[in-house]
Amino acid sequence: MDIYILSDKKVAGAQSLPVFDIHPIRQDVDLSEYDALIFTSKNAVYSLDAMGSAWKEKPAYVIAPKTAEVVKTLNGNLTFVGKEKHGNGFALELSQKLKGQKVLYVRGREVVSDLVNILKSHAVDCQELIVYETRCKEHDTEVSLPKNATIIFTSPSTIKCFFDHISWDESFKAVSIGHTTAAYFPSYITPAIADTTSLESCVRKAIEINTAE
Repeated sequence: MDIYILSDKKVAGAQSLPVFDIHPIRQDVDLSEYDALIFTSKNAVYSLDAMGSAWKEKPAYVIAPKTAEVVKTLNGNLTFVGKEKHGNGFALELSQKLKGQKVLYVRGREVVSDLVNILKSHAVDCQELIVYETRCKEHDTEVSLPKNATIIFTSPSTIKCFFDHISWDESFKAVSIGHTTAAYFPSYITPAIADTTSLESCVRKAIEINTAE
C-alpha cells in the first residue's frame, strides 16, 4: 500500500512528501513580564529558542508529548503537558492552572483554535507572539501519486499546500490527524480520523482502513 505523510518526518510504513517549509520570524520580546509560556507546536519552540535562551527560565505549558520532548531536549522548564490534544480543549485545561496570570502564547502565523479567547474568558491575560510561518513548497510540475494512495494530512496548511500542486483522484483515501484539520477538507472528501494526534497514529489508521477493505 502507498501511504504518504505530507511532511519531512520519517515514520515506518509511510513515505514522506513535504508540501510546505517552515520560515522563522525573528521577534524582539521581553519575556520577563510573563509568568508562563504556551506552546502548541514544536516549530514554535525551535523558533523561539533560535532567538535566545531566556525562554528556558519560564514555565512551559505544551499541548502534547512530542512538543514536550523538544522543550526537555532544549533544557526548557517543562511544567505541564496537555491531555487534550486539540487547541480548544487544551485551553480549557490551562484555564484553571493559569487563572490570574500573564502568559505568552508562542505560535505560528496561522492557528485554527480559539485558545487565546478561551483563556481570556477565564481570567487569563494571554498575549501572542508569532515566531514562524508555513509556506507552500513550489513545484515546477504537478506531483503525481499512484492510484489508491492514502494521504495523511496533519494541519489545514497541508490541505491547502497539497491541493495547490496535486490533483485529487477518486481512488485516494485521506487520513486527518484530528477533527479540527478534518473540518478544512473539501466537501467531497471524508477523511478517517487518527485515534491520537501523532504521526504514528495516523499511519496506523491508514494501514487499518486499507486492510479493512
